[in-house]
Amino acid sequence: MTSAPADPLISDGQGVWRYRGWLPVDTPISLGEPTTPLLRQTWHGLDVGFKLEGALPTGSFKDRGVAVLASWLVQHGARAAVIDSSGNAGASLAAYCARAGLACHVFAPQSASPGKLRQIAAYGAELHSIAGSRQDVSDAALAHALATGDVYASHAWNPLFLAGTQTFAYEAWEQLGGTAPDAVVLPVGAGTLLLGIIRGYAALHTAGLIDRIPRVYGIQSTACAPLVTDTTEPAPVTVGDTAAEGIRIARPPRGRSILSSVRDTGGQIIAVDDEALWRAHDELRLSGIYVEPTSAIAVAGLASLTNQLTPGTTVLVPITATGLKSPA
Repeated sequence: MTSAPADPLISDGQGVWRYRGWLPVDTPISLGEPTTPLLRQTWHGLDVGFKLEGALPTGSFKDRGVAVLASWLVQHGARAAVIDSSGNAGASLAAYCARAGLACHVFAPQSASPGKLRQIAAYGAELHSIAGSRQDVSDAALAHALATGDVYASHAWNPLFLAGTQTFAYEAWEQLGGTAPDAVVLPVGAGTLLLGIIRGYAALHTAGLIDRIPRVYGIQSTACAPLVTDTTEPAPVTVGDTAAEGIRIARPPRGRSILSSVRDTGGQIIAVDDEALWRAHDELRLSGIYVEPTSAIAVAGLASLTNQLTPGTTVLVPITATGLKSPA
């Protein structure tokens, strides 16, 4: 959807809008998005860079996509937006709609973290708490949009959101001295960050700024792992309980694209259980990094990728949200 110029350093600013020339909007709606910190350290023999996306205005990576999506909506005359979310995307859209003066309806599961639901309501959005599955939440949001004419601003479907998450790759490219890591390991549910990262590195490669696209490894929960499959389609699953609420998505809308894109990089998708998740969560917090449980599952996945990630491998791990979002 966007094309890369010869030089990505098109602004003296920071964060998402530093790469404004790569983005399909004219007038940014901004909450002062910073360049998120990249904390490099040796982690079980790997050269790991933890990129702390919780430093974004609403505490998660979702602000990258929503900043671009909300800006596009304002540019095209929208008056109200609707989203379904397990929490973080809804909080982000609520904040940016408040900034832009748009009405916002957020449909979320009743089981979502109370802190996330309070955050959504705090921005003045109308919160619709839905009983049932994550799919029931999506169905309710879409029905509302069809009935009212409000814009269905789903992060899982809208290509503008992916344009925003591409900026993760651009930032990391600069922070790593104009290079790409050997691998990226991250949680995957709807796959909006994963696909944005792959597209971002592909744009850098096309521009001749990196010589290869890193291998990408998506980590799911054993309680909900539709993308752990040898086929080209997500597998049907029965969803179990997991602390990784942000990736508890049984039917990822872009599932086929996620599977093909990951395989094209030479990576794969695996699943780990909550016991491994909590071990990683404990290890992270005791090293000074406080993450929400969904973020910890990526770090848990590192231990299951020892055949692919040998000592000395450079690995980039998005810490997708702060632990203040969903305190353990």
